[in-house]
Amino acid sequence: MNVAPEVEKLVQAIDSDQPVYRVATMQELMADSVAERRLAMILLAIFAGLAVLLAAVGTYGVLAYSVSRRTQEIGLRMALGARREDVLRMIGKEGLVLTGAGVAIGVVAALGLTRLMTSMLFDVRPADPMTFVAVSLLLAVVALVSSYLPARRAAKVEPMKALRYE
Repeated sequence: MNVAPEVEKLVQAIDSDQPVYRVATMQELMADSVAERRLAMILLAIFAGLAVLLAAVGTYGVLAYSVSRRTQEIGLRMALGARREDVLRMIGKEGLVLTGAGVAIGVVAALGLTRLMTSMLFDVRPADPMTFVAVSLLLAVVALVSSYLPARRAAKVEPMKALRYE
């Protein structure tokens, strides 16, 4: 852009009838050409992040509610000899079952909706297996992390207090 005034003067010197307008660098032209697609991708990324957050909060909420409703059962299990690791594993397994069902439903829905995404993708197949595997693993990790807090709280239940609960 530093040489734009000089180029304009040269063009005017050669042919004064030629207009010089919309002078821009190649980077600016490229940015303008992909601005709409970039906005769509940014919005898609924001919504995807919110969806992952919603999945984490939902998994946590369901498991926390389940643990609160099963306090007596967990206390009884611990009174009969269940270790903290067993309780952690039980609640974690419950979270993974919920996640597995959600991922299975999500993959089927995503495969059905891939035609809508085709226009936004560049050099990527709509049903890219690596993307589906990576997103499924990400959601499994998010579910494990969000189920850890209720599982840890369940593992800390004192058997005598739990048996007197409610």
